Amino acid sequence: MATLWSKGTAATDVVENFTVGNDRILDMKLARYDVIGSKAHIKMLESIGLLTAEELEMLTAALDRILATIEKGEFRLEDDVEDIHSQVELLLTRELGEVGKKIHSGRSRNDQVLVDVKLFLKDQILEVREEVLTLFKTLQNLSEKHKEVLLPGYTHAQIAMPSSFGMWFGAYAESLVDDMHMLMGAYRVVDSNPLGSAAGYGNSFPLNRTMTTELLGFGELNWNSVAAQLSRGKSERCVASAIGSVALTLNKFAADCCMYMSQNYGFIKFPDSLTTGSSIMPHKKNPDVWEIMRGKCNRIMSVENEISLLASNMAHGYHREYQLLKDILFPALDLMHECLHMADYMLQSISVNDHILEDPKYKYLFTVEEVNRRTLAGTPFRDAYKQVGIEVNEGRFTYNGSEDLGKLKASDLHHTHEGSIGRLCNEEIAHKMEVAARI
Repeated sequence: MATLWSKGTAATDVVENFTVGNDRILDMKLARYDVIGSKAHIKMLESIGLLTAEELEMLTAALDRILATIEKGEFRLEDDVEDIHSQVELLLTRELGEVGKKIHSGRSRNDQVLVDVKLFLKDQILEVREEVLTLFKTLQNLSEKHKEVLLPGYTHAQIAMPSSFGMWFGAYAESLVDDMHMLMGAYRVVDSNPLGSAAGYGNSFPLNRTMTTELLGFGELNWNSVAAQLSRGKSERCVASAIGSVALTLNKFAADCCMYMSQNYGFIKFPDSLTTGSSIMPHKKNPDVWEIMRGKCNRIMSVENEISLLASNMAHGYHREYQLLKDILFPALDLMHECLHMADYMLQSISVNDHILEDPKYKYLFTVEEVNRRTLAGTPFRDAYKQVGIEVNEGRFTYNGSEDLGKLKASDLHHTHEGSIGRLCNEEIAHKMEVAARI
């Protein structure tokens, strides 16, 4: 197998298969970033005299040709090539001879991998950011559309107080704001340039790391070369934590949808085409999409812990276990994209039940409303609470003397404080998201 580190002896196939594992497949996700990193690196090498202008032109043109094959989906790792870095250097050497061998001056595979991964993660975070914003807008639109439709609120899985579909959808929209802060925090952690730190201790070439930072679009440098290597595992963990936060929001929303779709609730429904049936029960319309999403989000949330366990207990400097980080995080990012796309897709077809409160079992939603109504009329709160409690126990409770609560709307309850069913503050939440999503 062709390797950058070969000293003339070959590892056995058994050792190579064990140590390389799935890395070659995952490296394909890094291919374009490896070329982009190499283009910046050689431009810097020319600026400090390690390449001539002619050599830079030759290498840049060859790298552009490799990048074109990547963008067309035609690039591949040859069977006897260990990784993406070896493949790119091999292609350059085949085409340019000795000039191709100069590309690795002043860097190690360690900082090369770090650059590739960080550039990849930056793009991944920005993709998730856009997907979260799309879902956020959908949830806010649904919140406004259904803000008058009352919905039972629950505590301890028991009927508690009036909520609304506007509040329910809006709550998950605002929860995504918290997740966006996590995403942008992870972005800032990843947005530091490790190139030039080499194997973790710098090197004796007069590298211009500020130049490569600007060329690669990093916000700043990993200034200390050892710190650059310490970021391995930490960067991945920060990203895992951020997508885990998004996954937690989706997980809870999916759980709500599974519950609200059941016949015992009947609060929401989806077209038959978005549900699945039973092999023996013809009436079933199962929430398989939301159940699978709930499970996938659980898997995403587990990734931070897996990375933490993998990246701990190692002294500073490179260790081969770091290679396994890709095997943990990259599939989780794919799952994150899938779940965000599917959540938005499903919500385009959601229908809400605007007759829920016609069922008399929901009349106890309004006990607090009645207590508050009497308190506002002059009865001390504790007395009003006791009066309503007695009426409930004796089976004669009514809200404001009315037996017909099914036609009540959110605005009928006169909730006026910020964040209540009568004042959802969706505009304020939209501004909050705008601030959180800034790069």
